[in-house]
This record gives sequence, structure tokens and C-alpha cells, in this order.
Amino acid sequence: MSKLYSVRRFRAADLERILGIEREGFGSDAYDRKLFAEYAHTCGDLFLVAERSRKICGYALTCMRAGRLPSAELVSLAVDPAARRTGAAKTLLDSTLRRLRRRRVGRWSLTVKVTNEPARAFYEKYGFTKMRVVRGYYEDGRDGVRMVKEV
Repeated sequence: MSKLYSVRRFRAADLERILGIEREGFGSDAYDRKLFAEYAHTCGDLFLVAERSRKICGYALTCMRAGRLPSAELVSLAVDPAARRTGAAKTLLDSTLRRLRRRRVGRWSLTVKVTNEPARAFYEKYGFTKMRVVRGYYEDGRDGVRMVKEV
């Protein structure tokens, strides 16, 4: 884990900062307050924040999926633009991965916009592989790339 960042579970008091990071990272595609509150309720123990000097710099939100073999989905990951390329995202993924392994999760998946080349490259470097293209996955009609990583 990066020495720059500490990782902890999301707290309700974090929501305003998370919403700001979300808006900066995703613009009009940003999740709203109500959706984050729902995810905090249903996926709370895998809703993590990265802090540096007690300031939230990013978050990762993963939810468990039911099934024969436990699996999980990375729902969202965002880092404050000022903290990008400093290890915050990797630190969040590393912490999530450790938690998934303790739960004996077999597969971790995510969907990223086809057009989001930097994110796709980051996930590939982290060990996610392209599984398929999901046509019209996003609200704006854009396609997504489904990626998976064996845990």
C-alpha cells in the first residue's frame, strides 16, 4: 500500500467530498447523492475512501454479487484530479482486493466506457482483462467494456 494514503470505510460525513470528486471526474455522468446513499447502505463495507493528511483524495465502490461462486463488481472509482497519478487509485484497488480475497471472491468485474482510454489502460495494468463490449451500456448510449480480474 502507498505510504501517501490511508484507506478506510466510507462514513456518511464523507458524502459531500465524494460528490465533489464524482462531479469533477464524471461531469454530467456523475452519480447523485441518493444513489451514493443507496450504495453506502447495500455495499458499505466495500465503499472505501483514500485519505492523505486527513483529506479525502478518492474513493472506490465495490459491491458483492450473489451466485454460486462469490463475485464482486467495481461500481465506481474516482480520484481528485490533484491526486491523480500519485497512487491513490492503486491503493484503493489494493485495499479492495485484500478485502475480496478474505471473502473468497473468485472474480472482480467492472464496466468502463469504450472511450475512456486512460481508465482502460489503468485497469489493464492492474490485471483486469477485456471480456466483451456491452453495447449502449451508458445513459448517453455509449458502449462499455466489461473487464474481469480473477481474485
